[in-house]
Amino acid sequence: MNDLKLLTKIKKPLTIDNITFDNNNLVVIAGPCAIEDYDSLFQMATLLKENGIHFMRAGAYKPRTSPYSFQGLGEQGLKMLANIKEKTKIKIVTEITDISDLPLYLDYVDIIQVGARNMQNFSLLKALGKTNKPILLKRGFGNTIEEWLLAAEYILLGGNQNIIMCERGIKSFETSTRNTLDISSVPIIKQLTALPVIVDPSHAAGRSDLIASLSLAAVAAGANGLLIEVHPNPREALSDKEQALGTNEFLQLNNQLQGLKSYLNANNIHNNF
Repeated sequence: MNDLKLLTKIKKPLTIDNITFDNNNLVVIAGPCAIEDYDSLFQMATLLKENGIHFMRAGAYKPRTSPYSFQGLGEQGLKMLANIKEKTKIKIVTEITDISDLPLYLDYVDIIQVGARNMQNFSLLKALGKTNKPILLKRGFGNTIEEWLLAAEYILLGGNQNIIMCERGIKSFETSTRNTLDISSVPIIKQLTALPVIVDPSHAAGRSDLIASLSLAAVAAGANGLLIEVHPNPREALSDKEQALGTNEFLQLNNQLQGLKSYLNANNIHNNF
């Protein structure tokens, strides 16, 4: 990986306001796959804040395999997120799908997510590199770890060092899950760079019954955070309902995750990488 010229120069962890993505903390980002309506989104943001979750994920633009699936609310959804952020003070994470929408994202959100399909959209990566907005870079489902890291280099070339790497599973011959979670990418990324790495068990599994196990495994492997889909009524979700946790399930899981993280910290595990 000789072309990782800038990644190896990053020495300090990413901090957003007072929240640091490092080995001492476990940052959980939760919320629905897609924005469906204002009231349910506001209730989700309030619930998360009340339970110590500082970041909410929700998609305004939803790139879907089928053109007939729900595609999101677009700019209207971004404006909902901005309004809810102002009222609840929760931080917003949402995916960008078109470079022309970048000015809206700079105004409305705290972390811009680059989805798996856009990991090698180099014109988008270059544009994001010219901002100072934190970027959550998801691994492409057909990409190697090296290709993923080189995508981060594109962002760094523009001067933006505020990058979060997100493992979300890769395509394999296995059909029991939506994707295959490559848990080995967590320690590999952490050995090669100081960038934080988080795991998205929801897109890896594609089924809610595996989210807890994969989340705990990610924390044990050293992940700095998790990106988890949560919906007040998963069966009625307009997008990816099979992989969404209900709110009570999520809150129980979050307690387990924070408990595991406390144990790892108390025993000085992961502090060397």
